[in-house]
Amino acid sequence: MATWHEFLSSSPQVCAGEICATGARISVTVILGSLAEGATRDEILASYPSLRADQINAALAYAAELAHEERLVQAGI
Repeated sequence: MATWHEFLSSSPQVCAGEICATGARISVTVILGSLAEGATRDEILASYPSLRADQINAALAYAAELAHEERLVQAGI
């Protein structure tokens, strides 16, 4: 998978600056929340027609990067 930066962006004028799927105005928190609630990728894509599968993958990559950074912070690195 390419870097999440290619598929997600943040702008103060869009969703109050939250990280969103570029061009879709759907926040990463909405995508991740839907996955956490058990929605499938197909269900999420059906609910948000402007969203693409690669943006869902990017949201997961973003979350993984944040989790990794948090682990480094906790380890004092």
